[in-house]
Amino acid sequence: MFHKAKKSLGQNFLKSISALNKMCETGDIKKDDTIIEIGPGKGALTEKLLEKAGLVIAIEKDEDLVEILKEKFEEQIKNNKLKLVSGDCLLFEPKDYNLKSFKIIANIPYNITGAILKKFLSSDTQPERMVLLVQKEVAERIVARDKKESILSLSVKAYGEPKYTMKVQKRFFSPEPKVDSAIISIINISKNNFKNKIEENNFFNIIKLGFSHKRKVLRKNLENLEVGLPKIDEIFEKLEIDSKSRSEDIKLSKWILLSSFLSKKT
Repeated sequence: MFHKAKKSLGQNFLKSISALNKMCETGDIKKDDTIIEIGPGKGALTEKLLEKAGLVIAIEKDEDLVEILKEKFEEQIKNNKLKLVSGDCLLFEPKDYNLKSFKIIANIPYNITGAILKKFLSSDTQPERMVLLVQKEVAERIVARDKKESILSLSVKAYGEPKYTMKVQKRFFSPEPKVDSAIISIINISKNNFKNKIEENNFFNIIKLGFSHKRKVLRKNLENLEVGLPKIDEIFEKLEIDSKSRSEDIKLSKWILLSSFLSKKT
């Protein structure tokens, strides 16, 4: 059945067998694993996942593709190996499917990469691992390949360990996008950096403030906090943060401590 990719849904179908295999390999899929796939498209990755996992839950927003997938995987749906969910992945709730342990392996719509990461990493029911195909530039930012942190890299690292796995050239997609892509994995996902929701929220408020003006040093970006510059200087000295440091130069461990200290002082 012919299907024309819809630009509005960020559809670019992967046709590289080696990239599909690499995603499954990186996912370290076991026979009893439950895998969530976001945007299965025409089912190229779905087919590979079904060979290895106990259950695949594929979430597809495009109703035309849902019909194609129903026909293609009729047998697997009947045998309860595949659950096809018609709808928006950002509205999907793992708890509605009684999922206690699952992995996410997907070629996601690039226009909602940030929203997908935020939704599932900050969820009360987190995946144990994520393997995603994203824009190459985004993948490099997430792992901070240039050693410069960003809100994006810190937001991911706060919950898990991101790794850059493999570049996938744009020619391996249909239709061909304007940029190359890359496979990333996020392992050891947890909320161990935060004791509660308040600490979690404080951390994100502090990093957003810290990156609010890229040309300013971190100290100046934080000066509007109620604690005042003298207290900020005191905290910087205690944490051995140079007063001339920029936000991009501060590693996650220092941001966690900085957030904790600034929250105590407010």
